[in-house]
Amino acid sequence: MNNLGSKITSWIAQLVAIAIMGQTLYFKFSGAEESTRLFAELGMEPEGRLIIGILELVACILLIIPSSITFGAMLGSALMTGAIIGHFTQLGWEGERFQLGMLAVVVLVACSIILYTRRYTIPLLGAALQGRENQ
Repeated sequence: MNNLGSKITSWIAQLVAIAIMGQTLYFKFSGAEESTRLFAELGMEPEGRLIIGILELVACILLIIPSSITFGAMLGSALMTGAIIGHFTQLGWEGERFQLGMLAVVVLVACSIILYTRRYTIPLLGAALQGRENQ
């Protein structure tokens, strides 16, 4: 990532992803009613709720540390893909669930932007991409 525009774009996307994932942690870890209800519908309560919360916390931490941003974006993308699949298959998109589902979409887009701007740092794939663009 050589130019200033890419760095700024990545940091904005990182902050968006961290803010959204981070604000949901309280609800997951405190066992808030809506959170426990959602995970119960998915058949993942309470272990799944806590594991997902821990993984989202790890993703947030990785997105802050410069050497691990790519890993945080990959983890965040995977988690939000799972959340979106959960909305399509079991939870639905009505009422407050639409808002929660759209937050997952926003985080997925933010993580995708991070991965695109930092594509050369993706393990295994980055070197191949860089070699391909240099040809």
